[in-house]
Amino acid sequence: MKKLFLILLLAVCTTTFAQVHDPVKWSTSVKKISDKEAELVATATIQKDWHLYSQEIPKGGPIPTLFTFEGDTKYLKKGNTKEEAGHVVDDPIFEMKIKYFDTKATFTQRIRLKTTEKFTVKGVVEYMVCTGMNCLPPKEVELTFNVN
Repeated sequence: MKKLFLILLLAVCTTTFAQVHDPVKWSTSVKKISDKEAELVATATIQKDWHLYSQEIPKGGPIPTLFTFEGDTKYLKKGNTKEEAGHVVDDPIFEMKIKYFDTKATFTQRIRLKTTEKFTVKGVVEYMVCTGMNCLPPKEVELTFNVN
């Protein structure tokens, strides 16, 4: 009986530790501005009690959110990726004023279209999330934007 209990306990612990907590889900869309311009939209849906950091973070703070896009002859990136207003707070973990997002964050990147054909823009977002008590290590997620 003790062996069975020990095996069950070990199985539960292994399963619990093997689960990777992923409090942010990313979705993408493309908004056509004109025949020559489009906007790539990346939306982060954030679980309750977690927050995603801004792209602009003071030195010594958490890892900022960072977008990179693969180059392609079919489009030209215009400017930097923009973000919503978010919240600026005195962060208890990093002991500084930091901008972050909770529940949802939308990031947009304008592109100039060099073709009328359909194509895909590939990108990566690197981000870090925290609660008021702990943080997860930075994570990278691949993004795909279908331009029609």
